[in-house]
Amino acid sequence: MWKYIGTRECNEFLLSLHFIHCKDEKKYIKTIYSISNNIEKNYKIYKIKKRNGNYRTIYEPNSILKQIQRQILVNILNNKSISKYAKAYHKGIQLKDNATPHVHKEIILKLDIKDFFENISFLDIYNACFPIEYFPKPVGMILTYLCTYDNHLTQGSPTSAYISNLVMKEFDEDLGNWCDSMNISYTRYSDDMTFSGKFNPSELIAKVRKMLYKLGLELNHDKIHIVHKSSSQNVTGMVVNEKIQVPIKYRRKIRQEIYYIQKFGLSSHLKKCDINMDSKRYLNSLYGKILYVLQINDHDKEFIKYKRFIEDLKRQCIP
Repeated sequence: MWKYIGTRECNEFLLSLHFIHCKDEKKYIKTIYSISNNIEKNYKIYKIKKRNGNYRTIYEPNSILKQIQRQILVNILNNKSISKYAKAYHKGIQLKDNATPHVHKEIILKLDIKDFFENISFLDIYNACFPIEYFPKPVGMILTYLCTYDNHLTQGSPTSAYISNLVMKEFDEDLGNWCDSMNISYTRYSDDMTFSGKFNPSELIAKVRKMLYKLGLELNHDKIHIVHKSSSQNVTGMVVNEKIQVPIKYRRKIRQEIYYIQKFGLSSHLKKCDINMDSKRYLNSLYGKILYVLQINDHDKEFIKYKRFIEDLKRQCIP
């Protein structure tokens, strides 16, 4: 289709994508080429500490690259379908949708893909997102450069999450269809894969490992968890043994905070509990936790009351 396309046609194609607000067409094209040819210079790199003490590397694009990536996400990537087994990073999906298929199951197996984003390569992204069937090859290559750093996917870019779902689409479909045939429920939330039902975990792990290997991915052997129904079965922060619910400890902590606020007042509560946070930030944080509980169960009368209580407090405390 693009056999006889030249530089002029490619530039016109790039102009049609309206990545940045620039009326000067020459400047627009020069900016896009300059960024894609020097992509590493357009990122700020820093590390954040994880719960286990290790560090996660974040690649934050500068403002103009971030704008370009958002346009790529909205105008190109979001138009591409992903697998029904992928339960993160797309509109209309909620956190509980990843947990629902695993309610009241004999066994839950949780697997983690090691260094997930870093091992999704330039070629993976090009083939899954910007193939020659839909984009002139030079344009597809430029779009891929604009979404990568050092030839891999990054954590921190607006496009990365959805790209990961597109790259994993065929894997998800093949594994999901096989699981369906074996009466096993399967979902993937980013790099976390969850399986539930009645099965031999060793056989399933071996199959998943083999399928990932074909993609240049591997399992994180430190994060293989097999949970039987006799124990608390947790999927993306929700207990799923009998029904989906937020862990008791999480609910209890919110209940305790509400009690202290009502008993001592907001300022005294923050002081007594040595909470190093201003009233506005604290109330927004607590409100978010309450909304999370209501997202899982929007008919929870106790937490509906808490929601109203915090909303009243926010109106009083936050101008």
